This record gives sequence, structure tokens and C-alpha cells, in this order.
Amino acid sequence: MTFWNGERLAERLTSLVAPADPSAIDCAAYTLSIGQEVYISPTDLTVEPQQQTVRRLADGEAFTIPPGQFAFLTTRERVTVPTDAIAFISMKARIKFRGLINVSGFHVDPGFSGNLVFAVFNAGPAPVHLKQGDPCFLIWYADLNAPSDRVKQGPGHQGLPTEIINAISGELQSFQGLAKRIKDVEKDLGKQIQDVRVGGAYYNVVASILLAVALLFAGNLIREWMSPKPSAPALPAVSAAPSAKAPSPAPVPTP
Repeated sequence: MTFWNGERLAERLTSLVAPADPSAIDCAAYTLSIGQEVYISPTDLTVEPQQQTVRRLADGEAFTIPPGQFAFLTTRERVTVPTDAIAFISMKARIKFRGLINVSGFHVDPGFSGNLVFAVFNAGPAPVHLKQGDPCFLIWYADLNAPSDRVKQGPGHQGLPTEIINAISGELQSFQGLAKRIKDVEKDLGKQIQDVRVGGAYYNVVASILLAVALLFAGNLIREWMSPKPSAPALPAVSAAPSAKAPSPAPVPTP
């Protein structure tokens, strides 16, 4: 397998890329730009994630890939690979350094003709800002040992196929989104714990006051019960009435 140099790319460029731009040849690679159809997976902040679909960009329109989110990007150029060659694809280094990773295939089959679709993932800590027409991808061509009949059949992509979008449609929880939710839960839990502590302190104060009042009341009862009682005043002595003397019997007269 021999990779094509820049001179060979320039010689065959019009049969390989449309629209072709000779100034886009970068050493032994050709630079491809972002096309007009993109899809970005919805985040937990998306109002209706199930309604997220393909977005068609105007010329030069910007878009953002949030951290932890997938995206499908199309190339503006239509690429053709001869039956006696194979192509390899990647992203430019300046895009990779932002944290964007190519998670799609890394080669293009012999006989392919159409727009390329790149599946990318933002593994960086910040959003990646791009716009339609940005030079973003690279393609290299290499010879096979002989032309092959086992080539790519059928028409290539003319945009973003709906079947690949259905695979990742709906809300996608990113690490950043999960971390935010965890922080929100921690904050709410901390507030609840603080409320419980404040409420517990209030009830402890009330209980202490009630206990002090109860002890004071009990102490008063005990002191009252143990204090000596005043003696009752002595009743005046009642003297006995003089007993009446029985009358002496009358003397019996003597005869």
C-alpha cells in the first residue's frame, strides 16, 4: 500500500472531490470542510429532547457541541474513492485539541461516492464552537495492490441518514450534566440537614425550658412538703364542776 503524495492528489483532484480546491491540499492529505447538515444530541437542558432533529445550517452559521455530547457532522464536499484505492479520514489537530474525538470509522471503502458523515464526541471540559464551512477533516488516499470488484455498492450519503440519528435520539446524560445533578442534590441535602439541625436546636431549647419549669415546680412541692408545720393552739383547760353533796339522812328519832 502506497499513500498518494500531494502531487498525485492535485493530478486527480477533480475526480476525487467536488467541489475541488487545489489550495485545500495539505501535504499528502486533502482538507474537507463542515457541510450544511448537523445533528447534536440533546442535553438535560433541552426543552423537548425527543424533538431534537437534523439542523440545516446557513452558509457560515455557527453551532456548539456541549461537553459530553455526540454530534453527526457532514462534509460539504462530495468524496469519491476509486476502485483501485482506499481512503483514510481523521480530524485536524486543532479540532482534536479542543477535546473533539472522531468516533466513527477511519477509512472510506473503494467505490464510495458521496458526502462523508463524521460521528464525534466532545470529551473536553468546554463547548466546542464550529461553523459551516470550517476546515475540519482530512482525507488520505492509498493504492490497493490491484483494482477490486469488492467495492462499495449503492449511492453514498447525500446528507445525514435518519437511521443513524434514531440510535442516539432523546436526552443524553453527559458527565457534566450528571455532576451538576449530584451537586444540586448535595446542596439540597445540605439545606435539609441544616433545617433539621436548626429545628432540633429549637426543640431542644423548648424541652430544656419545660424541664426547668417542671423541676422548679417539683422543688417547690418538695420544699413545701418537708417544711415543719405550725403546731395547733392549745385548747383552754375545762375545770370540772363541783359535785353536789348528797343530803345527809335525817336522824332517826329515838323513842
